[in-house]
Amino acid sequence: MAHLILAAVPLGNPGDASKRLIEALLSARVIAAEDSRKLSRLCKDLGITHTARVISFFEGNESERVVELLEILKSGIDVLVVTDAGMPSVSDPGYRLVRVAIDNEIGVKVLPGPSAVLTALAISGLPTDRFCFEGFAPRTSGARDTWFQKLAEEERTIVFFEAPHRLHESLIAAAGALGSDRDAVICRELTKTYEEIVRGKLDQLIVWASEKEILGEITLVIAGFNPSSREFVPAEIIAKVLAKESAGELRKSAIQAVAQELHLPKREVFDLMVKFKNES
Repeated sequence: MAHLILAAVPLGNPGDASKRLIEALLSARVIAAEDSRKLSRLCKDLGITHTARVISFFEGNESERVVELLEILKSGIDVLVVTDAGMPSVSDPGYRLVRVAIDNEIGVKVLPGPSAVLTALAISGLPTDRFCFEGFAPRTSGARDTWFQKLAEEERTIVFFEAPHRLHESLIAAAGALGSDRDAVICRELTKTYEEIVRGKLDQLIVWASEKEILGEITLVIAGFNPSSREFVPAEIIAKVLAKESAGELRKSAIQAVAQELHLPKREVFDLMVKFKNES
């Protein structure tokens, strides 16, 4: 039975290519490549020559190519999928083809390897125990502002991609929604000759990005929201408890629920309600 094979390729340094990737390139009969020129360059850097039929497979033609590649798989021929860098299907073509392969009971294999997401997360120095990957930030300013606002209280470390010419605007939007003092890291050209890692608060990174021309692949890592930094005025806390009571909850359970929701000590909420009751 044929298999769909997703192969991670180096982010920039060909020395990161796995033995399995090299073997797959040498033995493949069909390669679905995001950019055939970059595939050729990779093979040249690895000192190998493939004999596969190369099929263009990028965002603009992914839907129509899925049909063609599915027919090849059904005919009993493996299809090797590679993108320009990193793992196929992670903000790159591949997901739709995997879904179709699974739906048609075609086996899927993965040749693990380099990932810009995990590389940036590891090198950032920010918490790695819990994180979320958000793909690319929206291109338009309005959508980008809304996108960051929805991430304002995300407690996990946030990782996403950004185009170099939009980096400055994206940092400004992030600072507006998340706070200018939020820790963040710009990872530029990971594993490549001119790799650059810039750490600082968002306001410091805004200044850095405004002072130079930004080129290359960009991955941004931003610290998650710290619930203990949230500030509430007493009236807001009291209002939340009263709202739950109005909905039918007992005061004790309402206080406990609000304390959990706001990441506050239950005693603090209880004391506020006692004071409120005595003054009413």
